[in-house]
Amino acid sequence: MMTELSTAQHGQLDQQQNQHALEILASRSNRKGWRRITPFLGAAFVASVAYMDPGNFATNISGGATYGYMLLWVILLASLMAMLVQTLSSKLGIVTGKNLPEVIRERFPKPVVWIYWVQAELVAMATDLAEFLGASLAFTLLFGIPLWVGAVLTGIATFALLGLQARGFRPIEIAITGFVAVIAGAYVVQVGMSQPGLEVFNGFVPRFNGADSLYLAVGIIGATVMPHVIYLHSALTQNRIPTKNALETKRLLKYNLLDVLIAMSIAMLINMSMLIAAAATFFKSGKPISELTEAYQTLTPLLGSAAAIAFGIALLSSGLSSSAVGTMSGQVIMQGFVGFRIPLWLRRTITMLPAFAVILAGLNPTSTLVLSQVVLSFGIPFALIPLLMFTANKDIMGEFVNARVTTVLGWAIALLIIGLNVYLLFVTFGLLKQ
Repeated sequence: MMTELSTAQHGQLDQQQNQHALEILASRSNRKGWRRITPFLGAAFVASVAYMDPGNFATNISGGATYGYMLLWVILLASLMAMLVQTLSSKLGIVTGKNLPEVIRERFPKPVVWIYWVQAELVAMATDLAEFLGASLAFTLLFGIPLWVGAVLTGIATFALLGLQARGFRPIEIAITGFVAVIAGAYVVQVGMSQPGLEVFNGFVPRFNGADSLYLAVGIIGATVMPHVIYLHSALTQNRIPTKNALETKRLLKYNLLDVLIAMSIAMLINMSMLIAAAATFFKSGKPISELTEAYQTLTPLLGSAAAIAFGIALLSSGLSSSAVGTMSGQVIMQGFVGFRIPLWLRRTITMLPAFAVILAGLNPTSTLVLSQVVLSFGIPFALIPLLMFTANKDIMGEFVNARVTTVLGWAIALLIIGLNVYLLFVTFGLLKQ
């Protein structure tokens, strides 16, 4: 009875937020400033978690520890590209009232759709493997427990987090945003303790230092666009705030753009903070860091236990939130491509199994995490190309079809990301020298 009441109360919260949003879209609201914006914020914050997941921790820390501030400009470039891609994904959901997998199912031949579904499920599992391992590793570092115990705690925590979905979209958005705030706070502490100098600004001058730095830059850019979150973001905005006419849709798209810009800017600053803290701590001290465990263990003698704890808390928040988002993406993928849905607890259980297998087999968590990013790169063209095709199609988008400059820029980004990922795959499998 209490559960039903709680669910109803949260449903009322969603309705109240929607009512406020509709009044603003219809220009009947007296809200000003941030109170006018807040009803439209949330979806992009959920999507932004994919841009600060444990994979980003590994890449950014490695970049800062090895090359100092030099690759900051790469994070800036990657973040700007991500902003455009996520804006288009959320725009598709708002205008069509359908998510990207649903539009693909409608527009593509059935055999192609099934191929899409299979690869998308593999991508979702690879995503969840990395994020689940990251959270498990954080539990181990913070509390000194075995990795498999950390995995069990991660499973329990993500089950609880995903349970918020039953209470409407606001509770899960608030929870995820809270995790983002924790990650940001932890890195404010780390950057403050590492005391970076003014040479930070030199990191925004585009340059490389040999083939290895280029390879790492490719990893940063190539892993920027996570295919699962392209699918998810379009689902987070579809029918989230219903509009009655084209004018309201146009206004909603403007507020949605603001949501994306704020959320992705925060993600960008967090990623930059990861690299800055690593550069100021490890690069200056000459400490080579190749794994997350090494980073945690090395922080204590260099900056003190508070910095190490802040790092562990940030990694834990990243792993838990991104793991929950990965499971949500899996639901969208199955429902959208094949029109079938399984209970969330069952999907969470199934996607935990690869992580437990890796742990029980004694494989290196960081190496497995990197390998999962390679698998992810295979799925990028499958998500990005249809997104650009559909948002540039007037039959689908109507008057909200992409402007020509947006389409050209989108395809340039797509070709760059796909090309970099092909390069990354060739190097990873030894078919091409770095």
